[in-house]
Amino acid sequence: MYQYTEFDRQFVKARASQFRDQLTRWQNGQLPEDEFKPLRLQNGWYVQRYAPMLRVAVPYGELSSAQLRVLAKIARDYDQPDAAMLQDAQATQDKLGPVALKNGQSVHTVLTKGYAHFTTRQNVQYNWIPLDKSADVMDLLASVDMHGIQTSGNCIRNITSDERAGIAVDEIADPRPFGEIMRQWSTLHPEFAFLPRKFKIAISGASEDRAAIGWHDVGLQLLRNEAGELGFKVLVGGGMGRTPIIGTVIREFLPWDQIMNFLEAVVRVYNRYGRRDNIYKARIKILVKAEGQKYIDEVEAEYQQIIGHDGGPHTITQAEYDRVAACFVAPKLDSAPQGVQPIAAEDETAFSRWLQQNVAPHQNPDLRAVTLSFKRLGQAPGDATADQLDIAAGLADRFSAGEARVTHEQNLLLPWVHADALPDLWRAARQAGLAKANIHLLTDMIACPGGDFCSLANARSLPIAEAITERYQDFDELHDIGEIDLHISGCINSCGHHHSGHIGILGVDKDGKEWYQVSLGGSDGSNLSGPALAGKAVGPSFSAAEVPEVIEAVLNTYRQQREGRETFIATLRRVGADPFKAAANGARFSASRVDAAEASAA
Repeated sequence: MYQYTEFDRQFVKARASQFRDQLTRWQNGQLPEDEFKPLRLQNGWYVQRYAPMLRVAVPYGELSSAQLRVLAKIARDYDQPDAAMLQDAQATQDKLGPVALKNGQSVHTVLTKGYAHFTTRQNVQYNWIPLDKSADVMDLLASVDMHGIQTSGNCIRNITSDERAGIAVDEIADPRPFGEIMRQWSTLHPEFAFLPRKFKIAISGASEDRAAIGWHDVGLQLLRNEAGELGFKVLVGGGMGRTPIIGTVIREFLPWDQIMNFLEAVVRVYNRYGRRDNIYKARIKILVKAEGQKYIDEVEAEYQQIIGHDGGPHTITQAEYDRVAACFVAPKLDSAPQGVQPIAAEDETAFSRWLQQNVAPHQNPDLRAVTLSFKRLGQAPGDATADQLDIAAGLADRFSAGEARVTHEQNLLLPWVHADALPDLWRAARQAGLAKANIHLLTDMIACPGGDFCSLANARSLPIAEAITERYQDFDELHDIGEIDLHISGCINSCGHHHSGHIGILGVDKDGKEWYQVSLGGSDGSNLSGPALAGKAVGPSFSAAEVPEVIEAVLNTYRQQREGRETFIATLRRVGADPFKAAANGARFSASRVDAAEASAA
């Protein structure tokens, strides 16, 4: 992991002190709300539907066990709503009511507290911290080299990467040193503090794209040319939201030492020409789509001008790369645990499934990468209790050299596990409820907090996720369905990445009521999914009660149509969307007839 220098540490502590002063002046009426708002946003503090929401930066997803314990303390001691917050939230929930299902059951939203939430961009969020406690939280974060700087606002956000960076067997080069150099360059960059809109960068160093680079404002792929030289393929203008667009390749190969000069050109041209008069047209994807080759030419001209000054002010020297890369060497590991107990016969099936789904190969043949699943019935996808965070810290210390990583799929990965320790880790994780063998399966779904917490959402995501999870609790059935990406967003802003799901669910507003649009065939760019691609809607929106029926109908169609162990996405692409659309809409009509029958009987 990157080790903060004394400068880094003092910088973060000074920022926390500065925020405390801003908060105090706002509380005393000395700082108007319209002046305080951008200051709190620049430190990751939003005000959501019921309470403030804090977003904590986790660059390229890496966390130490010490940081996990502080995140647990924040969840336990500070993620606690006051009476007014809870009363307001409960009144809204009572008005919305539970999500009724066609089997006569219903799913209630449980407004949990004392949680942290892992996001798809490898950050950590909290939903209930009162603003009058925010400065105390910032001090706690700074004590372990963490902060919320630039997790909000129209600036360059958290740099994301592959959770297997530095350990993946298909890795071309470790992306983390470059991610760290980009973090240092972008933090409080005076020219890019007020961009037309937020700006997100993802970087992958492996042959398989596990960072969804095509879906980012800038996506970077490390590769080697025919001469064996290291460089980047550069994609610009990807994004989800109202207009899903896959990034355009504007450089097939850029020498690695020029990436910062080139990024400066990319962002500078966007800052110069991006729309500021219309928030819906302000993202760089709109500029790239509208201008096409003209934008690419402008970037190239700007880049040539930048490097014309003494070879470029941001050219990465070998010495600087080596300094940063030295922080990312493999940790010195203790020898494998002695006396590892064999798996009991009655546990062999469960352990074997866990090995298959949750354990990945490693560059070091003696090690494995293990994913702890935070997806289970009764807990929102990506949520982690204070106790679970503490337990994860203990598992990281015991099995993974004190390191864990937030994954794009809202779980935690342990990157340094001895193969011989897998049985012991499985037993410890199972006891903590973190060993569910569902990674990449249906219940390992991505979901945003939705209308239960977010003021932008049109509909709730969490009851829908809970209803689907409840329906698919049979592990034999889950493994029969196989690997599949199900993504749920509560609104068009796409925080749940519904566009890239093999099955995507989008909450929409329809006459003031919650409805859901279902799409099929999306891809994040991974080997399982193929090239990045936006899914296509199967038709008009569905009621909340219909969504589980629609998902079941789509999956039943897949099992009827597949050949052998063919995956869902492969079957969909082979046979086309029509049979799936017919099944989905058939479920809608069936549900509507049930509604009519119930109304008639009443």
